[in-house]
Amino acid sequence: MNSIISIDNLNHTYGTGALQKPVLSSITLTIEPGEIVLLTGPSGSGKTTLLTLMGALRSVQDGSLKLFGQELRGAGKSKLIQVRSQIGFIFQAHNLLKSLTAWENVNMSLKLHKLSRQERYDRSIAMLQSVGLGDRTHYYPENLSGGQKQRVAIARALVSQPKLILADEPTAALDSKTGRDVVTLMQTLAKEQGCAILLVTHDNRILDINDRILKMEDGCLVQDRPNQVTA
Repeated sequence: MNSIISIDNLNHTYGTGALQKPVLSSITLTIEPGEIVLLTGPSGSGKTTLLTLMGALRSVQDGSLKLFGQELRGAGKSKLIQVRSQIGFIFQAHNLLKSLTAWENVNMSLKLHKLSRQERYDRSIAMLQSVGLGDRTHYYPENLSGGQKQRVAIARALVSQPKLILADEPTAALDSKTGRDVVTLMQTLAKEQGCAILLVTHDNRILDINDRILKMEDGCLVQDRPNQVTA
């Protein structure tokens, strides 16, 4: 089975000429199916840039980055769209559309898939039930708490049964208990679906919910170790 992510000597810069600034240097790593990996490091260390490259949201400049066995360097627009359709994204701000109900927000992730409207509705409702929001399916975001909004975002990310979840600071705006509940839910549902999770975080409260911890400094991967609690 192919690795979910396979990166070899990845480099990335911003700017040109005298203003060129390296943001990623010689990154090499793999993430396997079912792994939960935390990516840590100070602000400005390159975490978000690496996440956007892994999510096929930014073009690979130098080195190799393979998702699901497919090389992204030099990939065309249609290939990048196809790869992104296999990824679930979860962000700190949850990015729900205010004009759509919870189930309609979740349904957005299924629009690229060849399913009938009824099938999309049924899967969206079932996923919201699995995150504990079966009684909030027709609520608008303004009527949901912060934790409930993040649960909708998780449902939206997982409903299409992606091979990879990329989460950027998903607990930063949540209190300790809600943040723990949200990450535990991600962990449980992802394990059930067999997908990998890469979670960018500064939140020391959730460092035990992982298989490995990666640490970045100044654009370099300076640490890659198994979680001593789960190893």
